[in-house]
Amino acid sequence: MTAPTTYRLALPYERPPLTANQRMHHHARARITKQVRGDAAKLARAEQVPALGRCTVRLVWTVTNRRRRDADNLVPTLKACCDGLVDAGVVADDTPELMTKHMPEIVLGERVGLVLIVEPLNPEEPA
Repeated sequence: MTAPTTYRLALPYERPPLTANQRMHHHARARITKQVRGDAAKLARAEQVPALGRCTVRLVWTVTNRRRRDADNLVPTLKACCDGLVDAGVVADDTPELMTKHMPEIVLGERVGLVLIVEPLNPEEPA
């Protein structure tokens, strides 16, 4: 049996825990960032995501209504998740040479939630 080429990590949040519009004390922000980073690393290990060398990462937030939202605001959550993938050993670093980060997506669905999608990149593919 071959390993899957796409890994879907269901994050334990209904909404992004970190957004660009939040105004909070730096200690509170650091605590949440540490939690998100740890959760992403734990999920990557639980799903047995191997060391990929290079990968592409997408964050998808599923919502249940058509209220206007700005996908740019999800970038802080994506950043913390990518750092968690580094902590889990999926890639050596989250630099552009090793990890391609796509703009977060907001999609309409039946159940709210956040999913981190990790796909390997072949060594010969451009980042």
